[in-house]
Amino acid sequence: MDFDHKKGNNKRLIIIGAGLGGLASAIRMQAAGYDVLLLEKTNQIGGKASVFKINNHIFDAGPTAITVPHLIQELFDLNNENMNDYLELIPIEPYFRIYFHDRSYFNYSTVEENLAQIAKISPDDVQGYKKMMKSIEPIFQKGFLELSDKPFKSFFSMLKIGPPLLKLGAYRSVYSYVSKYIKDEKLRMVFTYHPLLIGGNPFKITSIYMLIQAVEKEWGVWFVKGGTNSLVREFGNLFTRLGGKIILNCEVGEIIVSDKSVVEGVTTTDGKYYESSIIISNAPVATTYMNMIKEKYRKKNSNKRYTNATYGMSVFMIYFGTDCKYPNLYIHNILLGPRYKGLLNDIFNKKQLSEKGDFSAYLYIPTRIDPSLAPREGESCYILVPVPNQDSGIDWHIKKKQFRDHIIGFLEKNYMPGLQKHIKAEKIMTPEDFESLHSDYKGAVFSLAPTFLQSAYFRPHSKSEDIKGLYLVGAGTHPGGGIPGVISSAKLTSNLIL
Repeated sequence: MDFDHKKGNNKRLIIIGAGLGGLASAIRMQAAGYDVLLLEKTNQIGGKASVFKINNHIFDAGPTAITVPHLIQELFDLNNENMNDYLELIPIEPYFRIYFHDRSYFNYSTVEENLAQIAKISPDDVQGYKKMMKSIEPIFQKGFLELSDKPFKSFFSMLKIGPPLLKLGAYRSVYSYVSKYIKDEKLRMVFTYHPLLIGGNPFKITSIYMLIQAVEKEWGVWFVKGGTNSLVREFGNLFTRLGGKIILNCEVGEIIVSDKSVVEGVTTTDGKYYESSIIISNAPVATTYMNMIKEKYRKKNSNKRYTNATYGMSVFMIYFGTDCKYPNLYIHNILLGPRYKGLLNDIFNKKQLSEKGDFSAYLYIPTRIDPSLAPREGESCYILVPVPNQDSGIDWHIKKKQFRDHIIGFLEKNYMPGLQKHIKAEKIMTPEDFESLHSDYKGAVFSLAPTFLQSAYFRPHSKSEDIKGLYLVGAGTHPGGGIPGVISSAKLTSNLIL
């Protein structure tokens, strides 16, 4: 089956998956004159950035913070539009509130605000923080401004940037890098938690990802009124205004490849066939190669490569709506447990839940900023708890209720009095759910772990080395996870095609 295309235009293109990377790619390619068909397996666009509603509580399913607004504006520029006509971005300050186990907290914010708080907690670390922020400027310049949307087509391209990256300290972990400048253990936690937001272990992930702090310093942190799904909705609208077509509830079962290793189209699980000589997959990289393409066409992207790769953590999420307010809490709350390195060792290395019962979490309450997301006097919240991926062997059907009760009990005791009786809407997502709903291999919601040997050239390439006409976009490709990462990957992939 063909799909309709503009008269005189035979540049047809299929995109698998309507996550943020797929949507951004669809916008770019449609604006460039291609006739784009976007196929999404679920009943709505957005992927992990989708939305759902329970008892008039509106929940963003995943990403929450916007850090590089101009990447969004670039997409609207393609249709000569202003994003501010469609989206209201609200600056957030402080960026995050980080609670320590003793209930004291640090308002992670601008450099000036951070310095004022450091001076109260550990005056000896003031100069160290200044030096650290200065030291990450060249990392930001090289890692984000120069390389985030540039492909690594060959090992030689990696060799050229290798010495500069090593000079910048890429061989260090994020925790090691911060510890060189900061001595107070609480402050070390404050300035090393960022990798967890893209699925990386700060004790293992390369210090190149210190650039996240420089990104926040440069452009701040923003909230999209209506939640992140407002961004998803407007991306979808922009794509259709450009003439693109979306088909929902359409799961791709196989990418059809010719004997000459050239893509020919896709077949869906309901038996339809769509022809195209160019395909972009926004499905997880491991799933794309291992589940959608016969292995005989894949020498470099073999099953062995992906079964042996190192994957990031998974998450256990509870979305809950309350009939009361919690004004003492903030929109973005990081809740740190009594252990830091030990807990991360449990999650990433031992692949187990803590035997001590402790955990750390991200508590998101957008109704602190936008009350329209919940009924009057209520809140819409989610708590995200890092847990091992499916290599753990945990049976979440058995463990789910117990772990849920443990988390809600913790919140009720320490942060949200009377929580259980005030919950009026609830949904739980486990690693098993992410594996089945979003096809995340091993339930690793952030795809491959962003270690040094799985970054840049060593990360799965945006242009398939095995199959002509196949491209990839999203967290599993360069530059990696997070909203800026996947939108940058869309720019990179689109430029490769164009």
